[in-house]
Amino acid sequence: MSFEFTLEATDWLARAGTLSTPHGDIQTPIFMPVGTHASVKGVHKDHILEIGTQIMLSNTYHLYLRPGDETIAHFGGLHEFMNINLPILTDSGGFQVFSLGQMKNSPGSKESGETKSLVKITEDGVEFRSHLDGSKHMFTPERAMQIQANLGADIIMAFDECAPGTSTHSYARAAMGRTHRWASRCVIEHTEQQKIRADKWLHPQALFPIAQGVIYDDLRVDSVKYISDLDMPGVAIGGISVGESKPDMIRILDAIAPHLPPSKPHYLMGLGTPEDLIEGIYRWIDMFDCVLPTRLGRHGVAYTSRGNIKVTNEKYKLEKEGIYTRPEYSTMVSRTYSLGYLRHLFKVGEMLAGQLVSLHNLEFLLNLSREARKAIMEGRY
Repeated sequence: MSFEFTLEATDWLARAGTLSTPHGDIQTPIFMPVGTHASVKGVHKDHILEIGTQIMLSNTYHLYLRPGDETIAHFGGLHEFMNINLPILTDSGGFQVFSLGQMKNSPGSKESGETKSLVKITEDGVEFRSHLDGSKHMFTPERAMQIQANLGADIIMAFDECAPGTSTHSYARAAMGRTHRWASRCVIEHTEQQKIRADKWLHPQALFPIAQGVIYDDLRVDSVKYISDLDMPGVAIGGISVGESKPDMIRILDAIAPHLPPSKPHYLMGLGTPEDLIEGIYRWIDMFDCVLPTRLGRHGVAYTSRGNIKVTNEKYKLEKEGIYTRPEYSTMVSRTYSLGYLRHLFKVGEMLAGQLVSLHNLEFLLNLSREARKAIMEGRY
């Protein structure tokens, strides 16, 4: 089957569409919960489905290290491994290769407490050491496609170089060039892997290449044009949530919006606050993901219709009402549990505390996505 994207309505640059995949249709705009290790941290699979999740993510780097992509292939791919019938997207591992490539020296050494880069970038790919045991590994564009073919996600990402947000223009341009050449190699290997999957009667996968360019408008525009010309089913924008300021993010999205292909879904990687979704949807973005909702939830921070709140604050000790939301954004957690009870769970160290607030944050963003889609369909976004 093909990965068809049907545009159903637009309201200025905000748009509502449907992306068809082998494991179901995805109505956009959409937020995608992140299951780094093939599990959304602290949230049961049944609850993920119950709150209306349409697609979730898993991480290539982490699953390659543990349990290994060949192990997951032995189970029949991520869907069978996790026992979930839901579209899945895997990232390429590129961001983790670079972000986890800084390791502290061993205690007692001359440079104890300092960090050093254990990543070596070449034209062929990236050599890195595992953050788990220091073992040496190599990711190339071809290897990233092979690993993700084993993982069996519906949507897979091209291998890219996620340059630091502080990069100079010259280095950003060089990194962008490598990303483009690697993306072209990913397309070639992806085509071969899809032939192999077809021969085994396995479902097809859609490859999304990633546009880079750090905070430089000219590079971002060049990158979006190049990535769009590869004629894959979707376009991703990476490197905007690795230290860049919000004004930089907005400026970059404004710069690239006119150059994004209208017939394909646009995926903004790593953004997941309510404000990010509102601003991104307004600027032609269809898909979002982030670990922040569950990370904040585990630390007692809840999304509300009035901004974030810290559930453990003393002022909520006697609060009988739940987490505040407007009716259209209410969640199972906000309707069921008082803030006073949630605060109690955190104070006594109950695991349930972080699970509940994480679940609330995810459902809040999913509800926001649905309300945004409704507003677009009604021409009032």
